[in-house]
Amino acid sequence: MAIAVRNLTKEYGTQRAVDDISFDVKTSEILGFLGPNGAGKTTTMKMITCYMPPTAGTIEVDGLNIYDHSIDVRRKIGYLPEMNPLYLDMNVLEYLDYSARLHGIEQSAIQSRIKEMVDVCGIAEVRHKDIGELSKGYRQRVGLAQAMIHDPEVLILDEPTSGLDPNQIVEIRNLIKRLGSAKTVILSTHILPEVQATCNRVLIINEGKIVADGSPQQLQRDFTGGESITLELKTEVTDPLQEIAPKLQVIAYVKNVTLLSHEEGISRFELHVDKGTDVREAAFRLAVSENWVVLELYRKATTLEEVFHKLTAA
Repeated sequence: MAIAVRNLTKEYGTQRAVDDISFDVKTSEILGFLGPNGAGKTTTMKMITCYMPPTAGTIEVDGLNIYDHSIDVRRKIGYLPEMNPLYLDMNVLEYLDYSARLHGIEQSAIQSRIKEMVDVCGIAEVRHKDIGELSKGYRQRVGLAQAMIHDPEVLILDEPTSGLDPNQIVEIRNLIKRLGSAKTVILSTHILPEVQATCNRVLIINEGKIVADGSPQQLQRDFTGGESITLELKTEVTDPLQEIAPKLQVIAYVKNVTLLSHEEGISRFELHVDKGTDVREAAFRLAVSENWVVLELYRKATTLEEVFHKLTAA
């Protein structure tokens, strides 16, 4: 088990930013750590990295607690904070060399590590430029390179794709997934589709407390009140609301049927069904028996955005 958090609390005066939370993160797990602004996720990540001490509770990284083994814990972690720790007057290679030496990498290995990070993070074409001259996207890549240059066992990334264009986001997503096969990754982001595409587990924090923990698919199943099926049919009927909808309504587990559109013989319906049921096969068989041509038939899944909103909206 790579990270164990127990009864973690952080107070700022009378404000409790993190309120008695506990969770584990295993090796080879990519954890999406989500929450609205001010929920406590960045504070939690800062405590795990030994950037700030907890008010109460314990954190262990690879069996080492942050109180007695702070330096050893830091050696095991690569950290990209939300505010990228860059020296704008350094050029990229100088900065990575400086970061490598800070992490205690042997002098003989520094250049090979820098070369690997330049290639992995896609910064070869700007490696001789001053960081102050770089776009936000390239600065973010340089920040990722410094977080990974010492080949840490744990990566903690706070908004790692901030400022990147769509192509760069896909590249960083693939990089994180590759790294997650051998490392422990905690990823915080507001781009929820990225979480769905990258993470195998999601933890949502709100007002300092954990409100959800599970795979993206599990959360989508658990936090929906009902489900719906979209069905598009090509038929000869003139009034689908009277001639088709009542027949769909009698399918088992269908609560109600909504006609979304009807144009040029094509009717589009939404079937609202009981949670946990799947009526697609029954709908298809009905269409065949009625000689309706099925153009589209799919079950609408609750999105991670909907789950997030349900759990964190005021």
